[in-house]
Parts: sequence; structure tokens; C-alpha cells
Amino acid sequence: MGIVGDSITKAAENTATRPIPKSAGARMRFLLKKEKGSTRAVARRLGCTQRTVERYVRGDLKRPRPALAARLAEEVRKDWQPRVRKEAMAKAATRTGIVVETRARFGFTAAAGSTDDPRMRRITELLPPQVAARLLAARETGANEGDLRAIVAEGLQEQYFKDNGRRATGLQVEFTDLDYIEMSL
Repeated sequence: MGIVGDSITKAAENTATRPIPKSAGARMRFLLKKEKGSTRAVARRLGCTQRTVERYVRGDLKRPRPALAARLAEEVRKDWQPRVRKEAMAKAATRTGIVVETRARFGFTAAAGSTDDPRMRRITELLPPQVAARLLAARETGANEGDLRAIVAEGLQEQYFKDNGRRATGLQVEFTDLDYIEMSL
């Protein structure tokens, strides 16, 4: 996924109310439970052998190599507390919205006499629940990175640049050269 999609995923992961298991064995047992006891499926997800998974579950191995440790933590985070994540997304889509912090180049199409030269800006803005709902729904349906960026740009255009319709009517914002973006639900 792209930078905006990854940011949404990270925001959802940060809603967890408990930390993920610490030890490699506990993480393996968690994945094994999620895969309904199939060591083969866990091994496929981690890119290791079935025997390696069994050794961690039994406690024969305790410290994975850095590459396996990173994959193990990533896979556990994907499945950790799905109900909490779902509730946080539903709350953002209906009541609270999403806070977006970004640094990107913003250019404008506006009335004559205004400056429309694109420039880098760092913006932190709360996007309303309607925009959050569109963004989360687009991500769930598999929208590409360009579509997600367009939704974020439209939300920033309305909230930050147009002040929710109180100024700059007719302004169109271009969202390019995305340096970073972070979101929180």
C-alpha cells in the first residue's frame, strides 16, 4: 500500500488498548490461535519453516533473528485487537473524524490576482467525520493511493484552506510532493 494507506493502518494499530505480546513464543502462539492451529499457515505468513514455528511454540527457541522478529511483530500487529480497531474506525467515521498531520507541496487554482505558486506546507488539521468515513470506506474497498490522496486533499481544502466554506470560494487545491503524512483516529 502507499504512504496514505500505511498511515491509516498505523493509526488503526495505535488504537490498541494493550501492547502486543513481548516474547517470540507468545507471539507465535497468538498467530497459531489466529490461524486455527495451523503451523503451516503461520510459517507461510512469516516466511520460515513449520518446524521453526513449532520450536518457538514449545519454547525450544526464544530469540528470533532480527528479520524474523520484525516479520513476527508485524504479523501480530495486523491481527491484534480487531474489535478495538473496528470500533475506533467506526467512531472516527461517525463522531470524531481523523487528525491529519502532513508536509506536502500545495498548489492552487484560484481567482485572478491570488498567488497560486505551489509551496511546501506543514499542516495539522482535524478532518470531519464525513471525510473520515469516505477515506476509511475507500481504503476498505481497495482504493489506490491516488484516490486516497484525493480524498485527503479535498478534506484539507475544505477545512484548512476554505475554512469550512467561509472563505476562498472556487479555490482548488493540488496535493503533490507528499513528504510525510500521519493520521490519528
